[in-house]
Formats: sequence, structure tokens, C-alpha cells
Amino acid sequence: MKAELEGNVVNKETQRAAHYLRVDFEKGGIHLCDDKLERVNQLNMDIAQLCRKFNANIADDPGYVDIHPAIRIPKRMRHIGMPICCPAGSSTKGCRLATDPVSLISILQLVSDAEVRKLAYIQGNSVPHANLDVLDKLIAARHELAQIMGYKSYAEFSASPNMASSVDVVMSFLHELSSMVKPKADEEFVKLRDYKRRQMGQIFTDLEPWDETYYSAMLKGSNFDLDSSVIASYFPLPQCIEGLKLLVESLFGATFRNIPLAPGESWHPDVLKMSLHHPEEGDLGYLYLDLYSRKDKYPGCAHFAIKGGRRISEAEYQLPVVALVCNFSNNPSTVRLNHGEVETLFHEFGHALHSLLSRTEYQHFSGTRVALDLAETPSNLFEYYAWDYRVLKTFAKHYLTGETIPKKLVDSMRGAKKMFAATELQRQIFYAMIDQKLFGEQDSPPRDTISIVSDLKRQYTSYKQVEGTHWHTRFSHLLNYGGGYYSYLYAKCLAAAIWKNVCEEDPLSLKTGTALRTKFLQHGGAVEPVELLIDLAGEGSIRYSNGGVIPDIKALSEEMNIP
Repeated sequence: MKAELEGNVVNKETQRAAHYLRVDFEKGGIHLCDDKLERVNQLNMDIAQLCRKFNANIADDPGYVDIHPAIRIPKRMRHIGMPICCPAGSSTKGCRLATDPVSLISILQLVSDAEVRKLAYIQGNSVPHANLDVLDKLIAARHELAQIMGYKSYAEFSASPNMASSVDVVMSFLHELSSMVKPKADEEFVKLRDYKRRQMGQIFTDLEPWDETYYSAMLKGSNFDLDSSVIASYFPLPQCIEGLKLLVESLFGATFRNIPLAPGESWHPDVLKMSLHHPEEGDLGYLYLDLYSRKDKYPGCAHFAIKGGRRISEAEYQLPVVALVCNFSNNPSTVRLNHGEVETLFHEFGHALHSLLSRTEYQHFSGTRVALDLAETPSNLFEYYAWDYRVLKTFAKHYLTGETIPKKLVDSMRGAKKMFAATELQRQIFYAMIDQKLFGEQDSPPRDTISIVSDLKRQYTSYKQVEGTHWHTRFSHLLNYGGGYYSYLYAKCLAAAIWKNVCEEDPLSLKTGTALRTKFLQHGGAVEPVELLIDLAGEGSIRYSNGGVIPDIKALSEEMNIP
């Protein structure tokens, strides 16, 4: 604090580092009196324990449904179920299906029997019941913490250091986005309902929440003739890694080189190590790839910063070290990715590039160590590369024939993606609203979270809430993004503007890559987000509102063909 206030710092980045170090310490309560600091420490420990309990409950209680007879389940899905004895008086075998999120999506998409889908939907969205109590305690603990820190709510506490700066700005942005997308989302709902009516004929009932995934997949298939196994045949994992290498070489003139691992350096034999090397600048950083699934491994896909970059001396720079962790099929010789996995790989690679290409004086600002509502922008931007035919044709080749992925197929994939894009965006707005409401100012007495989520679903989506369900009890983003889930939507709007204004015309050119690197990626968190965004994407990419910053939604609305 003394260094910050007295101004005894050598440059703007050092001044910024002093400020944010103080802010980070104060978020931990270091500026409070002893009694309050002790309470803050206890609350932080309680919050960490509640978060662990929330995740443990999700893992321990995935829920299940027993289906009789087993023939009601498609053959291609029976491997995810477990045979069970027939009920008394019946000679037919049944099938027990888990309703964890991954299995539930498969059931809702592939099972034609509406009653099975309904049973699975209700069960999967009614577990773990124990998390209702855990979430109540988490909300109370975070609210008390925020009030000790001098904020009206935990959402306000979370927003204060970010571009948004306040809940009012966040809510203004979410309402604007919701108003923009609602007419198109309503149209999509009617389109899906009418499609179900045509399929069902005289036995038609209203479009139910457990119908959405099933009929949207059917409608996309009938319109675009897509087969997920055909698509995956063009994305063998080694080719996808080659695609990332080609992308880096085209954009930044750099290459990835395989590096032998030192004894004891790797945490598993599957891990590969590569250096990002520039012909003039030398090595820029190091990337570990841990791509295959295995027992007890971290689930999902993620980017981890192992070591941040920093200036050691005039002549020496500490190079960043990052890991890209995924859970693809654990047979390296045959693994082929569905396109959703390709998109995820590119998303996480965007994070990795942010870390590897940053050049900051201090580790505190290295790579992804930026304002929360800016952090997901590079990753969202690189998702565009996973959908652009000019990029895909450089590496997406059939695993048997070597044929380049046909443009017609990519066009169909893009068409299917856009078919219900407004509904998906509306869903993300709904999630962000849940996050803001649960961690916002608290009612007295507190309302139960089921009724809060039910009200928000009716208000912000086209679908009705199913009585008794509580999907939010396994929405784990409430833990790590408490009050900050809106940042995904910020990033989506910012990435749309950057893609349109900087990348779309020539996404693989060195000119495009140089702009991304020198105006954005290399600065990490050392420069104000607003300065970075205006320099890269133009002044129209953001606007000021009530002391905070809101992304412009025009590029996203144009992309979605919303007037």
C-alpha cells in the first residue's frame, strides 16, 4: 500500500501491480481488525469445505432410473446401463440407467420413448437433494463474507474488480442481451413444438423440457443430414494436434517442438511436453499435453498455468509453463473427436496461447491473470477457428482415406449449430441470472432456491419448470464463478467483435496473428482491459455504463441474424 500511495514505482505496470496486490490482499481481509479477519478466515474455510461437499455430492449421487423392459432403451445405449432383474410377475429384463449429466444428455437425445425421457429428466434434475442444504449454507456464508468486506452482496463483491464493476452494470447487460434474443428464441421454441406436432400427429402433447434435446437433434438431422460418426472420422486426435500447430505457425510464425521429459518431470506416462519456438525470439514457453481419460483424473477439459512468465532481468525472462488437460478416449491409436470436443480443444488452446504469448514484468499479470470478465475472451475467440472451413481444411482429414473434410459437410455443421443458437444463448443468460440472484442481495427471510430458479426460468426462457426438480444443485459453476458466471457472456460478445473486426477476413494470416499477439495476448493483465479491447477491436466493441463497462452486442446479434 505504501508503494502504491507514495508512487515510488518505476512504471505504469509496476504501479498497477502494487494496486492489484493490495486489492488481492484486501479480498482476504488483511485490512480488517483482528476479530473480523478471524471471521473472514473462518468463512473462507467454510466456503471451501462447502464447495468440496457440493462436488462430492454430485459425484456420489448421480441418480438412476429403472426401465422395464430393457427393449425401451436403444441397443447403442445399453452399454451405459446395467441389467436388472425383472419385476415380480414379469419375464422381461430391465435396465438401470444412471442420470449423471453425461448419461442424461445421451438419454434425452437418443431415446424415442417419451416416458423414459421424462423419468430420466425428472430424476437427473432432482439430485443430489443434499445440495439444497449445502447451497443454502454457501449462499449465507458468502453473503456474510461480502457484508464484512463492506459490500451489499457477494455478487457485488465479485463484480467490483472486474470490467462490469457492479451488479447494476451486470444486470443491465444481461437484460439487454435477454431482450435482444427473446424473439428469436421464442421462434425457435415454436419451430420445435410444431415439428413435434408433425411427428406425433393426433397424440401430440405440448413441448416438454425433456423433449427439447430429442426433437432438436431430430430436426437438425432432418435438415442437415448429419452423422456424428462421419464427422468424427475427419478429426483423429493426432490430426487435431497438427491443426493447432499449423494454426500457431500461420498466425504467429512459431512452431511447437516435442521435448523429452526429464526423469520424474511427468505426472503420467501419457503426458507430452512441447516448446513454443519462434525463429527469431527463441523459446516462448512450454506446454504439457495430458489428453487421455483415466481413472481418478481431473474431469473435463481445462488449462492450468503451472508457472507464470515474468521479467527476471534486462536479459532474462522466466518462460511460462502451462498444461492442457483433456479426457478424450484413452486409446491413442483410434481416438477420433466429435466436433464438440474439437471446439473444446480449441477453446482451451486459446487459454494456453494467452499464457504462452504473454510478456509481462510480473507473474501477477501473466497470461490469463486478467479481470474475470475478460479471461474467457481468447478461448471464445479460438472456438471460431474450430468452425471456419479455411482452418478446418488444413488439418481435418479422414482417418482412413486422408480425404480433406468436405466444405458441404462443414456448411451443414454450421447450419445445425445456428438452428437453435438463440435458445442456447437464452439458456446461458438464465444461468447467469441464477448466479446473480442467488448471490445477490438476500431476501428476509431467505427464499428457497427452487422457487427462485423456477421464477427465473419462467421469466428468461421459453420452457416451463418441472415441479420438484432442482437442476441447479449440480450446477458446479456456482462454486468457482459465484457472482461471475455472466463473464462467459461478456466473453462471447467480445470474441464476436474481435472475430468480425480482426480475424474473419483472413483468419490465418500473420497480420491477423500479429494484431492478436501485440494488441492483446502479450499484455496479459498488465494493461487495462478497456485499452486492450479498443486497441484491438475498436471503440465500438465496448461502452461505458454506470461506472462500468459493457460489451457491445451488435456483432453477436448480427452473427445470429437477429435484427
